[in-house]
Amino acid sequence: MAVVGTKAKYRFTFGPWNISTGADPFGPPARKEVAFAAKIREYKNLGFDGVQFHDDDAVDLDLDPQATERAAAKVKKMLEGEGLFCEFVAPRLWEHPKTIDGGFTSNIASDRKYALDRSKRTVDIANALGCRDIVLWLAREGTYIREAKDPVTSVGRIADAMNALLEYDENIRILGEMKPNEPMDQAYLPTPGHFMGLVYRTADPSRVGVLIESAHSILAGLDPSDDMAYVLWHGKLWSVHLNDQNGLKYDQDKVFGSVDLRRAFNTVWVLERAGYNGCIGLDVKPMRTTKSADQTKHLANSREMFLRLLDVARAIDVAKVEEFRAERDYESMERYILGNLMGK
Repeated sequence: MAVVGTKAKYRFTFGPWNISTGADPFGPPARKEVAFAAKIREYKNLGFDGVQFHDDDAVDLDLDPQATERAAAKVKKMLEGEGLFCEFVAPRLWEHPKTIDGGFTSNIASDRKYALDRSKRTVDIANALGCRDIVLWLAREGTYIREAKDPVTSVGRIADAMNALLEYDENIRILGEMKPNEPMDQAYLPTPGHFMGLVYRTADPSRVGVLIESAHSILAGLDPSDDMAYVLWHGKLWSVHLNDQNGLKYDQDKVFGSVDLRRAFNTVWVLERAGYNGCIGLDVKPMRTTKSADQTKHLANSREMFLRLLDVARAIDVAKVEEFRAERDYESMERYILGNLMGK
């Protein structure tokens, strides 16, 4: 069930890729693939309300427009049968050969056209699923060496692509999901702050917002709660991917709160205090050593951690916090916060 808080109603979502085979760059799958329909049946069992999709999670790429619409309609019916909704659809622009050097920022015009056409098809899929939110993770919009692309032109090309999508459908919203590196060495628009600078230069800033992922902020050396607070101030935080991250490494997608409980608490605290009303999306992966029978525990555990930290956040005496702030007694404040986290 959705959780009703003092300021927000939380609905939980994740993408089917979070029930994974355990393959990594150094080894083959460790678990068998789970059929799409079987994954969808797990959502309500785990306490989740909605599904995040890549375009090819929902519909095969090789279908014509009519077949695409029919296939998406079948998925929508499947979701409705399970009492689920589609939170967003994202074009997967980082695996196709035409996007090897970026989609929107490729130096090759035909590659840029492919990326835009595929993104427009993603809009069509979203419409068929009853969803208006399109997430753009600009995975390969960057370089391995800085001289490979003109950086000024590249930023303009990203804006041009977003404007083309806004023009293509006047009802959609675009959510930028920023990450500083991986798979590219360095990404354009590496943080939410960078992307916010572009939001107001688009054709319709009211329909462009942000999805913030905890691990991506950490990879940039930033605190997720600060990134979220900044975007919340703008009224642009429309979705989140909660997870955790052990330092400035590869994107680990660990269980939320499993590395830094204080950092996770501050994420929940900011969302709750700001009255965030978007979905609580998770992007977490099971450990490679996880057995098939246990391969949804990481999702259930992340949701539980959010709810337990939400209880802590709601139990905080706001007046006491304000007293500590007024007295600049941050030592006592720290003891108070830690005590609440420890149940004492």
